[in-house]
Amino acid sequence: MANRETLGLIKGARAGDVACQLALGRVYLFGQGVPQSLPTALHWLARAAQEDSQEACLLIGTHVPFEVAQPAAKALIPYYAQAFDAGLVQAGLVLAQLVLGNAASHSEALRAKARVALDAAVRAGLPDAQWLLSMQEGALAAAGPDTSLAGEHVLDGDAPLYAWLEQAWSQGNHAGFLSQGLPLARELLQRQAAAGARTIALEAQQVQLLSRCAQALAPGGDAEGWQCCELAAHGGDRTAQLELGLGYARMDAQGQRLATRNGAANFKRAVRWLTQAGEQGLAEAWFVLSRIYTKPEFSQRNVVEAYSCLERAADLGHGPAQLECGMHAWRNRRDGVNNDVRAAYWLLQAQAQGSREAEAALAKIAPQGEPGDWGQCAALQADGHLRLLSQSHPLLAARLALARCFHLSRAEALLLDIHTADQGHCLLIDISATHGRGKRRLVLIRTAQERQLLDQVVRLFERVDCGVAGPEGNYRQRLYRLKCYLAELDVAQEQQFLAA
Repeated sequence: MANRETLGLIKGARAGDVACQLALGRVYLFGQGVPQSLPTALHWLARAAQEDSQEACLLIGTHVPFEVAQPAAKALIPYYAQAFDAGLVQAGLVLAQLVLGNAASHSEALRAKARVALDAAVRAGLPDAQWLLSMQEGALAAAGPDTSLAGEHVLDGDAPLYAWLEQAWSQGNHAGFLSQGLPLARELLQRQAAAGARTIALEAQQVQLLSRCAQALAPGGDAEGWQCCELAAHGGDRTAQLELGLGYARMDAQGQRLATRNGAANFKRAVRWLTQAGEQGLAEAWFVLSRIYTKPEFSQRNVVEAYSCLERAADLGHGPAQLECGMHAWRNRRDGVNNDVRAAYWLLQAQAQGSREAEAALAKIAPQGEPGDWGQCAALQADGHLRLLSQSHPLLAARLALARCFHLSRAEALLLDIHTADQGHCLLIDISATHGRGKRRLVLIRTAQERQLLDQVVRLFERVDCGVAGPEGNYRQRLYRLKCYLAELDVAQEQQFLAA
């Protein structure tokens, strides 16, 4: 019920007092003491604007949208034009909507002004302006002389609308997208309902429209969104296939059970749709499949298939899958010859995506060694001698360069099989076959300089037998050659080593 002050404003407004009309329009516009009512506010503000109230025009242009103004468009257009002239872009948009929506009823001068206002609204980034401009351009194109492509596709008439929908989606305007796109999606759903069991043929844009409507409507909890998701999945949209699979599995993209989705899971249907999504390159689909195949309640439970799906997710760059593959390979390192190498590979991939767990695991699996005191420091101080050594004993010089770069022990440097050591992402150090105290370990290749050095050494040893039957001889011969080189350096740090 209006208070005494409002009743006084009503009395004055009815008597033709412009100030009261303006004040009463404000009261209803903002709901000050009375229920907010835009039509009532517009009535009194328009009465004030008729008496040349600039403030009333500005209030109309700022706060009264197109939907409210449309029934009285002819009377209100001058007020929106005046507000636009005062610098209100929003008023210009409503002016364009009122004029260009029924262009035949207005003069050319007014249509020109409306187009100017529309351009200003587009530059200001107003979504409705983008859509209206697309519709206007589409109408102009349809009226043009070139009609050779008319009717080639069923979507040609809706091309401007689809262009606007694409822009709205890319800008994150999901509400605007649904306001214009959902009616189109509903038409497609009605066509599918009429077709019965047969799936209707869809254009690529229609499939994308259905998929995006499903995402905006949250298909897990909205019946219409679920229908859009199903139809888009049948049309081949991988995002819809993923969502459909997750819905049937009652799981999220991390493979966790969703409490918000009631009912029993249908894992067979979930596997069908998730497999299709995975085949189209969605790593999340393979990751969820790896979880489904380990479910005890799944009749087709298969641990081997689960790990295969996990690896496919990891291959596609799924960070948690890479971490899990790495940890699985490390736990089972004794069951496979190169499981430790595989573990390092996957953990490096996961670390590159910011996984702290992978970083901690790598520190244990492949700890960075400390520089030895048996010749590495001397080599650093004797580049000239090392160059001479590379001329007389190039293989030994290459081994010393590797030792200095990757912190190898004396025995590792001299006995390392260069051909099998390079694993791409790491250096496999294993001299246990020729040295009793040698232990298998990994050294990660972390920098481009390390990779470049290793490539040079591998090329040098390309046709060289690294075994004891090769040109380097056995361990004693290699060690003697190294001691001779270090003796020439005359570095105090090497005396203890030479005496050993």
